[in-house]
Amino acid sequence: MTANPAEHAAAFTRIKIRTGALVFCGDDVALIRRDRANSVHYTPPGGNVEPGEDLLAALGRELAEELALNIDQATPPQLLWVADQMVTRPGPTAPPRKLHLVYRLHVSPEVRDRMAAEEHDELPDGGREVGIVEWIDYRKTADLPIFPPIGPALAALSSPHATLTDAALPAVTDENYTWI
Repeated sequence: MTANPAEHAAAFTRIKIRTGALVFCGDDVALIRRDRANSVHYTPPGGNVEPGEDLLAALGRELAEELALNIDQATPPQLLWVADQMVTRPGPTAPPRKLHLVYRLHVSPEVRDRMAAEEHDELPDGGREVGIVEWIDYRKTADLPIFPPIGPALAALSSPHATLTDAALPAVTDENYTWI
């Protein structure tokens, strides 16, 4: 939890929305690997929705920025999962509550070959963090450190095109997740 009681009281009073995408090519899914000093973790490509921005416009912007993917070169995005995040994190500001909207798209091998192999994330100090785009067989994601923690649900899909009846994933809280 945050150290300051006032910060603790302000935790999760702001809500942010993040659009992310599971971009499939056959059985492989694109994930961004981030290597940090004490950890390695993966994220689906995506990012925060800007104020007033349409959800699919935000998804398209993020896919263009992170994967050099024009969303029109993929199948239409389908909302796959929603994950509600209320996890404390390091830093001077109270953590927001975040809703992760995880969409599914499919691309052809030809489109995949033209997509970016690295993603450059801007840091608050003006520097850049490099993320490696890895294509991983979706059935092998159950034990990967993916955030939001979708690995088990992803690996349990019967196919990359599986129909789901419930988009709600378990909430991500301090009780079941430790910030890395």
